[in-house]
Amino acid sequence: MNLTPQDLDRIVQMAWEDRTPFEAIKAQFGLAEKDVIALMRQEMKRSSFEMWRKRMNGRNTKHRSLRALDIERFHCSQQRSISANKIAKRG
Repeated sequence: MNLTPQDLDRIVQMAWEDRTPFEAIKAQFGLAEKDVIALMRQEMKRSSFEMWRKRMNGRNTKHRSLRALDIERFHCSQQRSISANKIAKRG
């Protein structure tokens, strides 16, 4: 898969965001959680990667199946205009 530098930046940003599930990254970029982890390991300093992994472990908002049922969306209403999100707004 060929990712542009802008795509890489956006994936890293989405991976750091607490409320963006890995499923959203897969829907937008086609990367499974294990691929995101590999990409983060590659793109970040070791200490930053370890801090990210520690933070993501057990965070239920990063996995759609673990989220509360009342959370239906994975982006804020302004995300598309701010970040050039490729997924159309869903309301």
